[in-house]
Amino acid sequence: MKAKPLILICIFVHVFNYVRSQGTNLARVEYAYIPQSSSDNVYSSIRFSANYPIKIDEEGTYLVIGTQYRYNSLDIQDGLLFDDQGDLNNFHTVGIEVGYTFKMKNNWRFGAKLGSGISSNFEGSGIESDDFRSMGSIYFVKSYKDKQSPKKSRLIAGLRYAIPASINFPLPIINYFSRFHPSWSFSVGTPKTNIKYFFNEKNTLQAFVGLDRFYSNLQNNRSFVAENGETKIAENASMLNIMAALGYEYYFTEHLLFFTYTGYTLSNEIRLRNGDQENVLTINDKNTFYFRSGIKLKI
Repeated sequence: MKAKPLILICIFVHVFNYVRSQGTNLARVEYAYIPQSSSDNVYSSIRFSANYPIKIDEEGTYLVIGTQYRYNSLDIQDGLLFDDQGDLNNFHTVGIEVGYTFKMKNNWRFGAKLGSGISSNFEGSGIESDDFRSMGSIYFVKSYKDKQSPKKSRLIAGLRYAIPASINFPLPIINYFSRFHPSWSFSVGTPKTNIKYFFNEKNTLQAFVGLDRFYSNLQNNRSFVAENGETKIAENASMLNIMAALGYEYYFTEHLLFFTYTGYTLSNEIRLRNGDQENVLTINDKNTFYFRSGIKLKI
């Protein structure tokens, strides 16, 4: 099944929210709430992630241990095509990644990560082989900072691959950030395209377009007869949200901050897929309100 052009464009521009967790965040806790339009369905999530850098030498070489946990609640009130809906409401994702990064010439840095995780609704008797996911990535970072002012810029480029996933090919990592004025910055690419205004050292406001998604195994596959009479089997669930939003950040300290984002989705798709990652049932695809808030610790 072919993806919509808007989704393909935004996936390549905002791929996987990846660089946000691999860039400057040491720890992050957040809550998201997305009520579904023209429906009583509600999606919400609680997410925790942490990165622990281990210094290898004085030349800027680090080993980075990263972990994350995410609870996704998909409260489906709409009637579906199969009688045994089972547990389609609660999904858990837990994973760990090991990264290695070192400095190169001319302010470039290389990084690579390998990881594994489990993503499932755990409605069976325990952990199954289909619950496991593997991922890997490589990226290059070019940085520049003016020592006499807050002006700085950063370019990140690379590739990331995860299996199984709703898109089974390597996806590009691309992001350019620039603090071009003491009061202004912008970012284009992953994890979001934004423009930010700094009121002072503690308060910032931004407008952005970004992406949120999850993918999970269904331990008990669902079989149903589609409207065309074809029997289909749902083996996993996925969600892809592309949103436009306003965000506010308050810095308690130089490295610890509170954030809250609110806006409206440009694309909002909750799907059930078969083992070939083809869509077998769209639960909801209407655009809706979006809210996310939390606390993060940055370098």
